[in-house]
Amino acid sequence: MTETGFGQAPARDRRRFPGISSRTYEHPADRSALVALRKLSGFDTVFKALSGLLPERSLRLLFLSDSVRVGETQFPHLYAMLRDACYILDLEKVPQMYVQQDPKPNAMCIGMDEPIIVVTTALVELLDEEEMRAVVGHEVGHALSGHSVYRTILLFLTNLALKVAWIPLGNMAIMAIVTALREWFRKSELSADRAGLLVGQDVQASMRGLMKIAGGNHLHEMNVDAFLAQAEEYEASGDLRDSVLKILNMLPRTHPFTTVRAAELKKWAESRDFQRIMAGHYPRRDEDKDTSVTDSFRESAAHYADSVRTSKDPLMKLVGDIAGGAGDLGGKLRDRFTGAGSGPAAGGGPGAEGKGGGGATEQG
Repeated sequence: MTETGFGQAPARDRRRFPGISSRTYEHPADRSALVALRKLSGFDTVFKALSGLLPERSLRLLFLSDSVRVGETQFPHLYAMLRDACYILDLEKVPQMYVQQDPKPNAMCIGMDEPIIVVTTALVELLDEEEMRAVVGHEVGHALSGHSVYRTILLFLTNLALKVAWIPLGNMAIMAIVTALREWFRKSELSADRAGLLVGQDVQASMRGLMKIAGGNHLHEMNVDAFLAQAEEYEASGDLRDSVLKILNMLPRTHPFTTVRAAELKKWAESRDFQRIMAGHYPRRDEDKDTSVTDSFRESAAHYADSVRTSKDPLMKLVGDIAGGAGDLGGKLRDRFTGAGSGPAAGGGPGAEGKGGGGATEQG
């Protein structure tokens, strides 16, 4: 049963964010898509009609019958974390939460009418208290943003695509929608990681949790700085062939790669925006109705432009060259695909070879 109210303060002293809008922590690409959807005339009516086709009631019954519902007498430590997360993000209705037996560490937030949070036994066994607190905050962030609605639709359409795979055109149409939803959902995961940090307020715990999801419960064998350096190497290394392979590897996924998530979260944790939020300066929920779709799209476009400008990925650098009107594009394409021009001589100066070295990213 969904509860109303909080009843208790967080287990330790952490800042609370009364009336916080999900716009506070949403990734620009995620935020612009959500604002546009919420502004669409008849959007709620369409999705309520669609909810009748979705197996949400079946999912609720399945979790109720074959998982353990978190509460005061079952997984009470998770229940306390859930209530704390809702208290900190000012989410009055505490979602139902279930623990599901599964050897793969995972968590999700689904549901059309009311969100349901599901965590697997492998995840519960893998993470310590502060790491798990960030995960619970991550899922509560999904609930506050309304991501559970679109995640449920994504699950439904993915299953539908498998069932109609024998219909070429039907399958192609559905997979086009699924691909678009996956791209949005990957950005929504970056948003939820930020929500998890706002709840846990321990960036080291967030980093450890992501590192454990990637490499298991072997912290004594892992290093956060080296893990973050992997993300930098992943972005910068290779040529255009590697850039294409990165895209192909990413397309079937609903989540960004773990090293990329860690690097993105660290960057946000060190930003002025995060410091302002922690100081109590953030958008309020009662201002959401006045949000401009145009401004949100403009902010998203500016984010992508900045990403292209600062990216070390060969394909993104080529896009930046094209946008900047660089000459000899045929030569640049040839060099980027073959890897020629990536060595010391390519830069034309003695300092060019400095890109290849570099140690682990320094942890703030």
